[in-house]
Amino acid sequence: MLTKTPNQCWEEFVDCIQDFCSATEFHNWIAPITVAPESAETLVLVVPNIFVQEYLLTNYEKQLLNFLPVNGKGKLLVEFRVAESKKVAPKVKAPPPKAVSHPSLNPNYTFDSFIEGPANQFVKSAALGVARSPGRAYNPLFIHGGVGLGKTHLLHAIAHHITRHNKRLKIQCITTEGFINDLVDHLRNKSVDKMKRYYRTLDVLLVDDIQFLQSRLNFEEEFCNTFEALINQHKQIIITSDKPPGQLKLSERMVARMEWGLVASVGIPDLETRVAILQHKAEQRGFPLSSQLAFFIAERIFNNVRQLEGALNRLAAYKGMMGMDLNEEIVESTLGELFQTVASGRVSVDNILKSVATIFGVRISDLRGSSRSKGIAFPRQVAMYLAKELINESLMKLASAFGGKTHSTLLYAWKKISQQATSDERLQRQIQIAKRNLESL
Repeated sequence: MLTKTPNQCWEEFVDCIQDFCSATEFHNWIAPITVAPESAETLVLVVPNIFVQEYLLTNYEKQLLNFLPVNGKGKLLVEFRVAESKKVAPKVKAPPPKAVSHPSLNPNYTFDSFIEGPANQFVKSAALGVARSPGRAYNPLFIHGGVGLGKTHLLHAIAHHITRHNKRLKIQCITTEGFINDLVDHLRNKSVDKMKRYYRTLDVLLVDDIQFLQSRLNFEEEFCNTFEALINQHKQIIITSDKPPGQLKLSERMVARMEWGLVASVGIPDLETRVAILQHKAEQRGFPLSSQLAFFIAERIFNNVRQLEGALNRLAAYKGMMGMDLNEEIVESTLGELFQTVASGRVSVDNILKSVATIFGVRISDLRGSSRSKGIAFPRQVAMYLAKELINESLMKLASAFGGKTHSTLLYAWKKISQQATSDERLQRQIQIAKRNLESL
């Protein structure tokens, strides 16, 4: 027997869950659920549709088990019932369907404000090609990369360009969460057909963070149907994600659709690009940043652009409040907790590869591989140089850690980098960064 009424159990769960989710999430997924009046020992929850039930069980199973009744095997004593459609009087003509979650485009996210470097040159060119010839250049265009590297910036830049130069085209720029919330709202209002008509008459669809569609099969199916309808009409689709299509937990059908066109990655910006980003954004904020200070910051914050922006915001606030000119001492005291180093531990080839890969914006697997392209071969030689300099092991053992290279290859790399570093200021700086990252090991 329950010691509390079904309503009390549900109300306690709702009170708790409000602290763990956003207002939008609560409004769309939790608030519409009610307790059926006939609930007795088994709680009966009335949901507007099967999607809400699926979302509740998938995302809040642990909390449900803590608050709601369970049987002897620890299973929820909960039944779900989909609410019946209510017969209502004829309505006046409804306004045209719209995407209620459509975010306004960030006015600062344009192609002009996107700082180009070796790690993002290709993807920017692809994005510009799509913006100039939607539906004809690369379709779909799939942009992937880590957090804070500029995926959303490029997405909004494409939308801005199309809006300015193709005013007659019907475009929609939306997050994946926004698409899901849009679908839920239309399901609740019994107007899914309106939503389908709206999305399938678009000329350009831009969707941010498609990874949030993972493990949501019903929503994925509706998105995939929309995707195919637009592609078949030669309409442009642009998608961003934190991973390439093949690494997403989506259906083979969806992955295949996204790989139809062009898949392009946004990499970690190299040192010079980070310096350019810092100086450009500092100028936008109204305070100049010297090259010396820009290099000082860029050498110590290197994971993504968002962290660089956060650092500039702190410096701008400090300068505004204190009215003092910036120098390295002030920058270090203000930004010290943001500065990055490789995790402490014994110096190893693995940690050297990790540090070099971050500095040069390449993958560790490429440094261990056999590619002879300059963009990979040179960082690999720097890593080999550092390995010989910092690790007291035989050349043969060190070389084998680089994907089975020979000791003569490692020795050649060490000599080349040693000689080049005597006159190459940029290389000297890159080596200093790598060594400083490994100092605590």
